[in-house]
Amino acid sequence: MESVLDVYKMPYSEEYPVVCMDESPKQLIKHTRIPIPAKPGSYAKEDFEYERNGLVQIFMANEPLRGQRFVEVCQNKTKVTWAHFIKELSERYPRAKKIKLIMDNLNTHTPGSLYETFSPDEAKRIWDRYEFIYTPKHGSWLNMAEIELHVLMGQCLNRRIEDVSIIKEEIKRGKKPEIIKNQL
Repeated sequence: MESVLDVYKMPYSEEYPVVCMDESPKQLIKHTRIPIPAKPGSYAKEDFEYERNGLVQIFMANEPLRGQRFVEVCQNKTKVTWAHFIKELSERYPRAKKIKLIMDNLNTHTPGSLYETFSPDEAKRIWDRYEFIYTPKHGSWLNMAEIELHVLMGQCLNRRIEDVSIIKEEIKRGKKPEIIKNQL
């Protein structure tokens, strides 16, 4: 825990930016009956029954000291998806010597994911761009991207949403996203 907190105390550096990364699923849910909107003296009414319309993954990276976030909506959370997100993120920092990336220690967050996705030379090039800082087990609350995702979910996506295009639009309306990349 202390090693993660020490990284957060570092001053801003363009050569060694501190970036946090996390991902979260969002279930697509369709109403089976038309909801009744609120009226004066009456609450909105929504049937408990719904139709499951699939699942998307929301990948987020944020750079706390610059107030930037990068969001990508994907169909799944696989090693390949993570590897592509990490590659695209590294391209956002062309002048960085090393990107200090804070993330949880999920089984997809490994060099093997890069090597399974890209050629060995490309995987090594991407891996060398980063210094990976893993949050401790049960300590993912130390990851500021997890906090940012929680806020995004609470403010923009905290209702039934049936279509991925609505999710993308809601994310665009959120706090100044730098990247809205869609792989769907």
